[in-house]
Amino acid sequence: MAKDFTQIKAKAFARNLSASLAGLRAGGAMAIDQAMHKIAGDQPGAPHSEFAQREAKRFVSELGKLKGSYVKIGQMLALFGEHFLPPVLTEALHQLEDSTQPLPWHTMEPAIRAALGPRYHELDIQKNAIAAASMAQVHRATIRSTGQSICLKVQYPGLAEVIDSDFDAVVRMLLLARWLKTGRDLDSWLAAMRAQLHIEMDYHNEKTMANQLDGHIAALANRTPATNIRYALPRFYRDYCSKTTLAMDYIEGENVNSATIAALPQARRNALAQAMLDLFFLEVFDWELIQTDPNFGNYLIRLGDGETQPDELVLLDFGAVKSMAADDLDHLRGVIAAGLESDMEAMIKGLQGLGWLVADASIEAQHSFADFCMHLLEPLQKPETLPAEYLNADGEYHWANSQLIQRAGKAGVSKASSRHFTTPSKDFLMIARKLTGVFTFIAALNAEFNGYPLTRQHIERWRENH
Repeated sequence: MAKDFTQIKAKAFARNLSASLAGLRAGGAMAIDQAMHKIAGDQPGAPHSEFAQREAKRFVSELGKLKGSYVKIGQMLALFGEHFLPPVLTEALHQLEDSTQPLPWHTMEPAIRAALGPRYHELDIQKNAIAAASMAQVHRATIRSTGQSICLKVQYPGLAEVIDSDFDAVVRMLLLARWLKTGRDLDSWLAAMRAQLHIEMDYHNEKTMANQLDGHIAALANRTPATNIRYALPRFYRDYCSKTTLAMDYIEGENVNSATIAALPQARRNALAQAMLDLFFLEVFDWELIQTDPNFGNYLIRLGDGETQPDELVLLDFGAVKSMAADDLDHLRGVIAAGLESDMEAMIKGLQGLGWLVADASIEAQHSFADFCMHLLEPLQKPETLPAEYLNADGEYHWANSQLIQRAGKAGVSKASSRHFTTPSKDFLMIARKLTGVFTFIAALNAEFNGYPLTRQHIERWRENH
């Protein structure tokens, strides 16, 4: 993040020039690496040399130094660009950290004053941010009249004015580095990424999505819960929300990776894990709203007393919540059901209905892609079909020991190298990313349980109402 966003417009040219120069350097490095492979007679797809790996890391380091939206764009490329970028680069891009040094108070304070107007004086805002990311930082504040503690999420001043030029600069950087090749598929992906950036900067939309989720969670009181875990959202304080600020409850809780959570009894960790899986199914089968960014930082665990007060899974950050068309959701539900039942024909039909598998794909291509999806849905399948090496002594799936995500990643690379492979849709990777995040969250809890019974409940209810 530039240290002073009040000068960000003036620095835009310099930032873009730095990006272009980084691209040129990386392009030269990759050209040398390709020439070395050619001289050595290596086959296409051979691992890049240590030289190329070093230059890719240097390239990403330059991206990280520019901070701000450059980091956010780099992270999006790491998640969604694996089918357009060489593995050596996507691997390096995954090292980009979202956390960054917050901007100083003298930079943020005028922007907060302008956003809140007269209501600025109703808050006692801590000058030191409690969190900072690539597009905003969070300050703890107190409503003076009530003593209520809140979080004030503040978008970096000037960011909206440079987001498009920064995005163009990153694309230009990658083209100069010869890491991107123009084409219709690429243009569609880049347009979708640009649109997503603007959506995540739209705080009115974020509040709207949060309110919808809050309504759905409130309605769960009429439903038999899958676990004793409750879901919670922070309340928003409308008087202090604006185009560039969001005010919500300050909630204390534990991150899924904390030592406190790791020390919980197995049964409590299993219940939290099942609540996360149930939440995914509620999004898909009931709410028609999907949190597409399953980052661990978007959830907190608020522990109860272990007896009368239940544990809670707290949902945070709703900028990436996305609604899906009813028809698409029905096809997605069919794909999940096919994975549960190992029904290859139904899997192919569902993938085609979603547009994730073209209708005229060869039989081999159809089965190859469907088989990959079956593999990704492994933890949801019948216990008797699960690999014995990933089960505990009680026949329960051990999510962490299964290393499913690593195995699925390797399988995905194998499929991508096949001549039958076609670039998957952005929606497919969005869902795959979401499911990967859910499974990784469960693995982080070191949970041991079979996903089949819970999945079956949602599918049966869907079919009854379909």
